[in-house]
Amino acid sequence: MILAKTVFRLAGLVTLAAVLATAAVAAEPAPSPPAAAESTPGMTNARLEALIRRIDSNAQGRPGFWTFTVDSRAVAVITDEKAGRMRIISAVAKADDVPADRLHRLLQANFDSTLDARYAIAKGTLWSAFVHPLAALTDAQFLSALGQVVNLTLTYGSTYSSGALVFQGGDSAAEQQRRELIQRLLKKGLEV
Repeated sequence: MILAKTVFRLAGLVTLAAVLATAAVAAEPAPSPPAAAESTPGMTNARLEALIRRIDSNAQGRPGFWTFTVDSRAVAVITDEKAGRMRIISAVAKADDVPADRLHRLLQANFDSTLDARYAIAKGTLWSAFVHPLAALTDAQFLSALGQVVNLTLTYGSTYSSGALVFQGGDSAAEQQRRELIQRLLKKGLEV
């Protein structure tokens, strides 16, 4: 059962990555940042790879696409340096297996308890995802986002929480948080 779930997650990651890579090639490049920002070094594929390998020395991939494991969850990081974008994704479930009431709960969570990561559906799969401009991303933001994405896969069906914060005014205020994973990733990754 665990092997089947892992194969499903990895197959989903590879399929979505291929779609995203194709879309990235066809996408318009992002506008150039203002001149003042050009002198500020930003996140690069090389820096991401160093952070990823710090988290999982067995990570697979190449600049622009890596797969690795965090807390037994398959994760992929996909970048497009030309468009200046990156995303972290992890498969949660087959979209057809998600009942309507759970979809409703996912949308509530996207409002108040997922913080920077989100639940999303693509190519028949429910994903936990984080999307961000590449150059503006800091090490700490990447590591926090990685923890949030994994937490959303781990809390699916229970608290639907990224483990960071709960935004007041929504429907998830009483839910339990999973902050410890984010703290552990920050500590391990910032030692780079």
